[in-house]
Amino acid sequence: MPITIADVAARAGVSKTTVSRVLNGKGEVHARTADRVRAVISDLGYVPSARAVGLARGRTGVVGMLVPTLTWPWMGEVLQGAVDMVESAGYGLLLFTCNRGEESLRQFASQVSAKSFDGLLAIEPEGSLDYIAELHDRGLPVVLIDDRARQRPFPSVATTNHRGGESAARHLLELGRRRPLVIKGHEQFGCTQERLAGFAEAYDAADLPLDPRLVVEGDFTFDAGSRAVKGLTEAGVDFDAVFAHNDLSAGGALQTIRETGRRVPEDVAVVGFDDIPYAAHTEPPLTTVHQPMREMGEAAARMLLSHFEGVPLPGAPSIIPTTLIVRGSTGASAPADRRAVGPRRPEPEPFHQQIR
Repeated sequence: MPITIADVAARAGVSKTTVSRVLNGKGEVHARTADRVRAVISDLGYVPSARAVGLARGRTGVVGMLVPTLTWPWMGEVLQGAVDMVESAGYGLLLFTCNRGEESLRQFASQVSAKSFDGLLAIEPEGSLDYIAELHDRGLPVVLIDDRARQRPFPSVATTNHRGGESAARHLLELGRRRPLVIKGHEQFGCTQERLAGFAEAYDAADLPLDPRLVVEGDFTFDAGSRAVKGLTEAGVDFDAVFAHNDLSAGGALQTIRETGRRVPEDVAVVGFDDIPYAAHTEPPLTTVHQPMREMGEAAARMLLSHFEGVPLPGAPSIIPTTLIVRGSTGASAPADRRAVGPRRPEPEPFHQQIR
């Protein structure tokens, strides 16, 4: 049977409260009594629960992380960045998803009530922002990752979606592409709005406003890209480029362009967004806007851990820039040819999933 704090207290002839005070260094305990308790602990081989000791000290040593799902292709990079930083500081990570909607949120709320973690990293699940804000207002340290351009009164780490859209547009303009098809993501996401705005503004500045028929609603899936290309081709609406709001939609567009008899990049240049591992393995390899997802996870975790050590959480978002990666789908000389605008980290480890 495992040795308990009650066993230690009984052998030492003291209360469990006294044993707890010795373990946690809180409260006044006579020196000889403390020595006797420590001797019993050593004799019995008692190992206190790290969680119990942490709670007694007002700290669990655990960081919570709330995400919508694990199936988004870039989610693994965010998690890896956060885990690397959290574990290097000696903390654990408690992960929550919202795959079951309200039921998942109720289970998460029960862990909040139990004070199971010291602070929260969050990629906002749909419909949870008000609750996260409430937790922040009640004193739980919270850092958002990928805040979708929604201004809330707590810290966040984000990337330059607007500038990423603009860099894609300028690249296509430099190639002489005048009629781009834009395949959007979910309309309610701030990243969708920012990517479209940056792209459209660059074309407006070149006196080439986007054709409304060529701005198509999507949902970040491969099929959305395929449907957009097929529908416009059948309708006889011409386009000489595609800018998709993620790489899976760009991949669907690229494949369907080739299936309908046009060449990539000679007839249609294709640009995606995210730079997931899949992007380097399309045919031809996909030009895309790299999102620094691992760096965002690291930065958010670092911000939260610094707060635990007394550093105030910043009031403004921490912004990590996107990078345009040029590959064969817009005319790079060979699949291995890659030109990056701005700094580029090494290729991430593969993370294979099927939606965003």
